[in-house]
This record gives sequence, C-alpha cells and structure tokens, in this order.
Amino acid sequence: MDDAVTGLVCAAHEVSDGTEFGRTLSFWNRYLLTSVQDLAGLGVTSALNDPNELLYKTVREFYLEAPAGTKLWLFAIPHGEFADQELSLASDLINKFLVEAGGSIRTLMVASVNLWNDLDNYMSYAQSIADHSTDELYAPLMVILPYQGYTGNLADLANIGNCAYNRVCMMVGDSTSDSITAAVGLLAGRIASIPVHRSVARVKTGPLPVSDLFLGYKEPDSTYAGAVDDYGYITFRSFVGKGGYYFTDDKLATSAADDYSTIARRRTIDKAYRIAYQTLLNYVNDEIAVTGSGAISAPIAKSIQSAVETAIENGMAGSLGVDPADPKDTGVQCYIDASQNIVSTGKLNVSLRIKPFGYAKYIEVSLGFKTTTTTTT
Repeated sequence: MDDAVTGLVCAAHEVSDGTEFGRTLSFWNRYLLTSVQDLAGLGVTSALNDPNELLYKTVREFYLEAPAGTKLWLFAIPHGEFADQELSLASDLINKFLVEAGGSIRTLMVASVNLWNDLDNYMSYAQSIADHSTDELYAPLMVILPYQGYTGNLADLANIGNCAYNRVCMMVGDSTSDSITAAVGLLAGRIASIPVHRSVARVKTGPLPVSDLFLGYKEPDSTYAGAVDDYGYITFRSFVGKGGYYFTDDKLATSAADDYSTIARRRTIDKAYRIAYQTLLNYVNDEIAVTGSGAISAPIAKSIQSAVETAIENGMAGSLGVDPADPKDTGVQCYIDASQNIVSTGKLNVSLRIKPFGYAKYIEVSLGFKTTTTTTT
C-alpha cells in the first residue's frame, strides 16, 4: 500500500495558456504531481509576481520533506471570502475529486489565505469530507487545516483539544513572518515521508528542512510553542542542545481520551481498515458453508479470521506495537462469531483489533550520585 499519497486542495488563480482551448491550470480539475518541477507545466512558477505563490510554496515545502516521486494530487479551487465557505461550497466537488483519485489519498491538506468565518464550521466541514471518504468510499483519510490569520497573540486561539474532529488537525505557524496562513506542506510532507505508526514530532527523525519558522511574527521557543500545543494545535518548537525546528506533537482536534487523538494512531488504524477492506472484499457474495441452523461453519469462520490477520501482519509489519518478549503477540486479533445466522441476515459481522505503539511524549529522569561501598572480611 502506498501510505504516502497526499491531496492538496488549494485556493488558486487560473492560468491561461494563451489559446482558445482553455487554461493550463483551471478550477475543479485534478492534477497528479510527483515533484515541484511539475508545476511548471501548469504555468505555476516561483516568480515573485506569480499569483499562485501560495500554491508553489506549499508544493515546494511538501517536497522538501517528501521524496521526489511521492504522489501529490492537486485540486485547485477559486479564492473565496471565507475559508470555511470554500470547503462547504466545494465539498461535493472535493468528494468527486477523491473518487477520481481512486480513493488513494491518505492525507488531504488545505492551503488558503482566506480567513475562516467560523472555526468550528471550518473543522466540521473538513471532518465531514473525511467521514464521507471513509464511510462511502471505504478510503479513510485525515485532513490538515491551516490556522488563518494568527498574529502571535495566544489569547486569540480557541481551545480545540475538546472538539470531536478526530480526522482533522490544525496547524499554526509558517515559514514566513506575519503570515496569514500556515506551512501545511511541511507537515503533509513529513507525514508522507514516515511510516504510519511514527509521530511527526519524533526527534530522531531530524529537524525540519527550513532555517526560519514563525508563530505570527515570533520565532518559536519552547514556552510559547508549548502554550499553542496546549490548545490542541500542531506547531513548531526547538530543543536546547539541538539545532533546527521540530513539530510539537501530532494532535488531532479531539479529546486526548479519544482512541484516535493523534495522527500516528489515526494513520495506523486507517491502514488496518484499508487492508481489512481489501481482504474481506474477496468474500462479498461468496458461498459460505453453514450449519444446520444457518450459522457460519466454524472452520470457515476461522479461515476468514486467519486471512484478515495474515494480511494485516504482512502489510503492517513494524507498524504494530508487538511485544518482542511474547512470541504469540502478533499485534492483531480478528474474531468472527460462528453462531451468527448468515442465512437469515446475509451479513457477516467481523471484529478486528490491532495493537498500537506507546509514545514517550515526556521523559522524567531521577538523577543522583552513585557511591561504591567496599566490604572487607
């Protein structure tokens, strides 16, 4: 599975190709990019007077993190007055865009310089797009939103850590000072470059590939970035003794009590979802041997359980929190109740559980002197 496939919904300006047959970059069309150089073919450049400066910047920063060849589906929408209206008015077309991308998109980022009218609506529309892809296309994804118009005043930030949008994360901060939007390309690129179980905030992965980052007009420091993080946003931070900038965390806009409160947890369960779907799809309208009471035959149930578990074990090797001290711990458990009457219902109910990793978000050390006592006899 290609876990790195990313989508970009970007407020843009159409680019005329000088012919009567249309435009090079036009609204509501999809384009598959594999490098920042592909933008040149759409008439989008790095020139200072290019009206699609935001589009170029977002794609360039995505590929600073994601390797060349990573699939990035672009969907250009017109600039609107409010960012949340962009999502609401274009939601049907975005849903169609996801279908046309074959349900392959795992992470969808939104890039816009338009202010949101209502922050909660903004996240709600994004969640509904992700839910639609999951429930209707069986192609789960998550959405990255930029926090618009942040000036550096913490009092302006609403707490989104108590929301219920577990397929949406919101980013604060940009690679330019006093920016009205956020560097979503860096976050999406980092996600595309790491396995599903890994946190974007993992220090061992290394610093972000940019020298300057800002929260409003301020450079991020640990105290200030920590306050932004406390409100549920993803932003940048630095560490004493280490150069460069890192992400503070991988929070989604939901309660910490939510099983899917982080990007790593969301991507892990979504990958299991996709593998289970592909495996169980083979059994749709298949003949299922049954007992005299119409229940599924126990050996058949065990066979399907084994097929799902094997597919996830093979497809997610290294991404499950398997206990290395327990040879029986595979990190996945599939169960089918053999007593269910499949003849009368025509439905096969399957229970699937996977085991995630834990993450050391804080490390506390008890430090003291060690003395040696010599005993003589």
